[in-house]
Amino acid sequence: MNRLPSLPCVVLAALALSFSGCGKEPAKSQTVQADAAGIQSTDQKVSYGIGYNMGTNLAHEKALQVDKAAFLAGIEDGLAGAKTRVPESELQAAFTVVQQKAAAAAAVEGEKQLAAGNEYLARNKTRPGVKATASGLQYEVLVQGMGRKPKATDTVKVHYHGTLIDGTVFDSSIQRGQPAEFAVNGVIPGWTEALQLMPLGSKWKLFVPPGIAYGPRARGNIPANSVLIFEVELLGIK
Repeated sequence: MNRLPSLPCVVLAALALSFSGCGKEPAKSQTVQADAAGIQSTDQKVSYGIGYNMGTNLAHEKALQVDKAAFLAGIEDGLAGAKTRVPESELQAAFTVVQQKAAAAAAVEGEKQLAAGNEYLARNKTRPGVKATASGLQYEVLVQGMGRKPKATDTVKVHYHGTLIDGTVFDSSIQRGQPAEFAVNGVIPGWTEALQLMPLGSKWKLFVPPGIAYGPRARGNIPANSVLIFEVELLGIK
């Protein structure tokens, strides 16, 4: 997931912001005209990065149809410290409507993901070599290691590749080319459980139900109620 780093001002958090502090007197501002070849300074690059992140996030926001003219007017007025062109009460009301639409859409999508995930796990459980635990975790041993098993208080070094049931890659230390290190009890419950079952040197495929993953919360490009599939190789225990 090679995305630009998140910045404090980036955007969809704005759906929860209040507009207190708007309505200032206009202040002087300078506009940097930069084409693709002109984005050279640190300030220009960060400014472009903020705009890119905002555009990327808004493009994926199904509850909102962005009006480019109004959007750019808001940025210009904000940078200038100008008074809002729309009363703050109307802005708050509009934000509430979009929040409600987004929540309703997320709930519908979450129900779809849950149904699809349950169907997938029911089929997967019947495959030869797939084992299931009482929590609902399913796993398949690809390589069985011979070392000791981690404890909940240990830190482990792993390589992993994570996908959704449709094959979408949401995270991968393998693609980054850098193993990850973290506390066994500092990750999702499905991982905490699986790692304590894996001898050092093992490579397992995990099928993690939403109840022991992120549940009804969407997280980045992981939809709510998603089943998560990981190939995990346990490289070290500290």
